[in-house]
Amino acid sequence: MRKNAEKTEHSMLSNMLYFMKLLYSVSPLLVIGECIWGVFLTLPTKLVSVLGIKLILDIVESGENLRRIYYVVAGIAALLIVSRTIAWLFREFFWNAERENVYRGLNRKLYEKTISLDLESYDNPEFYNNFILTIESSSDSIQNMLGLVSRYIGDLVSLITISSILFAIDPVCLLIILVFVGVFTPLSKKIGRLQMERRRENTKYHRRSDYFQRIFYLQDYAKEVRMNGISPILMSRYNDAADDVVENQRKYWSRISVNYFIQEFGVQLLGFMFVLPMYLGYCVLVKKSLSAGDFVATFNGAYAVATSVNFLTVWALAVFEEQGRMIEKYREFLKCEHAITDGEHEAECAKPEEIEIKNLSFTYAGSDHAVLSDINLTIKPYEKIALVGYNGAGKTTLTNLLLRLYDPTQGDILIGGKSIKEETVKSHRNRFSAVFQDFQLFSCSVGENVALDINPDEERVLEALSHSGFSKKLPKGIDTEMLREFSDEGIMTSGGEAQKVAIARAFYKKCPYVILDEPSANLDPVAEYNLNQAMLEAAKDKTVIFISHRLSTTINADRIYVMENGRITECGSHAELMEKNGTYAYMFNLQAEKYRK
Repeated sequence: MRKNAEKTEHSMLSNMLYFMKLLYSVSPLLVIGECIWGVFLTLPTKLVSVLGIKLILDIVESGENLRRIYYVVAGIAALLIVSRTIAWLFREFFWNAERENVYRGLNRKLYEKTISLDLESYDNPEFYNNFILTIESSSDSIQNMLGLVSRYIGDLVSLITISSILFAIDPVCLLIILVFVGVFTPLSKKIGRLQMERRRENTKYHRRSDYFQRIFYLQDYAKEVRMNGISPILMSRYNDAADDVVENQRKYWSRISVNYFIQEFGVQLLGFMFVLPMYLGYCVLVKKSLSAGDFVATFNGAYAVATSVNFLTVWALAVFEEQGRMIEKYREFLKCEHAITDGEHEAECAKPEEIEIKNLSFTYAGSDHAVLSDINLTIKPYEKIALVGYNGAGKTTLTNLLLRLYDPTQGDILIGGKSIKEETVKSHRNRFSAVFQDFQLFSCSVGENVALDINPDEERVLEALSHSGFSKKLPKGIDTEMLREFSDEGIMTSGGEAQKVAIARAFYKKCPYVILDEPSANLDPVAEYNLNQAMLEAAKDKTVIFISHRLSTTINADRIYVMENGRITECGSHAELMEKNGTYAYMFNLQAEKYRK
């Protein structure tokens, strides 16, 4: 994966609009409904605290037709009931289901992008960390962003509405409120910044706790934890991690508390409990320009305006900034460019053709050490080729280049005289069946695991399983589920059985070339022998390239290539290489000696 030439940082507003536009493209109704929901949830309560109480006090003060109080109370109750009912109906009957659709829509974008990633992306630690963070936090980002926008719009509408009411009652009251809120807003920003710093540091420490959580509940660690003395060490490390969280809370507690006290003293006590009441009392008792209802409405409105301004200018912006950084990673991930691109032709998945590797060299990104250096070899149609050598010699890297999971740093690979870069990536890879050393089984049916297709051919699946030596009972035939993520009745397999299912994929797929990376690593000697015989029989009309550290599997290969330090050092049949008495003969005799002993 190649990133854009220039890494661009977008503004917080740009990231917010980008993400909302993305959400809107998946579910317009959810975005619009969320904004309206925020208004229904926030505005009615604040209106009641300002206008509702004012109306009741004005009626009492006038002493005329006190029955109107019942109508006002009924109207307030109706407003609250209707607004809350609409908000509840939206949340229960639309929001929950539609939110899952949004999760699905955005996760599909992420997964589709992930499928197209070059393996080079996984070799870049910074990009890979951001990639994992993007995948894991996508659902949280959606919910947090919708919640923030909903509340922001609700508070913005409330601020405008309540400020208009206060301005109509007495502009000076509104001015006093805004002055005190404005004077202490920088302190609110400082508090918000400290809280965000505390949250970020807590997140770092909580990741350590997550590590211990995995250790103690995952089966992978169960035997090791129970069979050795690691438990005291783990508990000690866990206590240290928990102490760090507590210490971090203490570090920020005093700083936040002092600033919060000063802010509350200035805004609430000095502003709203002294200056504002003194002015209102003067207007009510001396000037007689305000009624008792105006007094209460203004007093309640002051609190509503203060909380809205504080949220809109401090807390929300701080959280928006944090979300903006997450969305920036999201944007970078979705806009990354491919290093491995399609050629102009569609490769034919027909009979095997000659494979020619010319002057091939390869260095992983970020490394100055060449894994492969000047590799030249030719593989004839239908040949069975073995790649052997010590760990790290470059065998798997060579097959990855052949599959075009990477592109070479220098040199080229030709099939039938045509560079593989001239073919589309998908059509080129369709010519190969590959069983990797670190193979994976998927939580789906046995048939789908073998065919790697949603419509497996039952006869071919069973034949492929038979060739691989798989003999485990399948209660529902090829429809038997593997693993238990989606079915409690899914079958679990040993390492050897799982490898046989993976090997069956090579027998199932109709293609001219097969690559097997350590195909018998988890098999017992009998299963290994049977596999070799079945592979030679089933793959007689294919070109086969296999990597093996068990040199007993290489005896029947047409040619064996010995690799050392990224170079081919020996080539020939088993008999020829044994006669040369070089590296291959040494490795073979070393293994054979163990069996003889």
